Amino acid sequence: MPSTPVDFLKVSENVSNIRHLIQSAGGDKVQLIAVTKGFGVDAIAAATLAKCDGIGENYAQEIMQKYAKDGTFLGEKWQRLPVHFVGKLQSNKIGGLLGVVDCWQTIDRLSVIKELSKSGQVQQVFVQVNSTGEPSKGGCAPHGVEKLCTMATEAGLVVVGLMTMGPTNGSIQVCETAFKGVRTLADSLGLIHCSMGMSDDFECAVGCGSTMVRVGSGIFGARPTLGSTVEIT
Repeated sequence: MPSTPVDFLKVSENVSNIRHLIQSAGGDKVQLIAVTKGFGVDAIAAATLAKCDGIGENYAQEIMQKYAKDGTFLGEKWQRLPVHFVGKLQSNKIGGLLGVVDCWQTIDRLSVIKELSKSGQVQQVFVQVNSTGEPSKGGCAPHGVEKLCTMATEAGLVVVGLMTMGPTNGSIQVCETAFKGVRTLADSLGLIHCSMGMSDDFECAVGCGSTMVRVGSGIFGARPTLGSTVEIT
């Protein structure tokens, strides 16, 4: 993975600051998922030492480079935090990620549900909602969420909550409308968790009822653009 070193002390400081901001926004039990997209295994180690609640990954290829095929991370040297898949999910990539991904946050169509159900294992999932109507964002439309949750449950998946991305550009009011809408939808379906909020809008999301935030640059800084790739086997 990219060779740009991660400052472990800075990561710890950033995580502490984010925890404080989450608490100030009213989130007592909000989970912090450290998104390591574009960073190497040292970022995972830093997030682990900083006591994040999980690791977020966007790309299947990166996961396969960072984790052994049996799902371990650097052997038994480090405690393995739960891995959340938070990127666009392709059905043909799922098989290679089984045993590594602990929670699938971007379930947005029936083909993905069918592929996950073939594993024969209990799979925890979030149904992704396109709460802003932006074509560039993944997720199903709000009116289709209940049906997709039902199909996922009937297929044997465990739906633990809803996931969404805030608007690319917009005022605090636009963010609140999107996040509150998803929180209301989750409540109507009897779902506890809402994965809402990233580096630029997690405080707003927490104030609207998020129980899980996904933060990358806010923890690790700007992502490296170039670097070598090292496979862990």
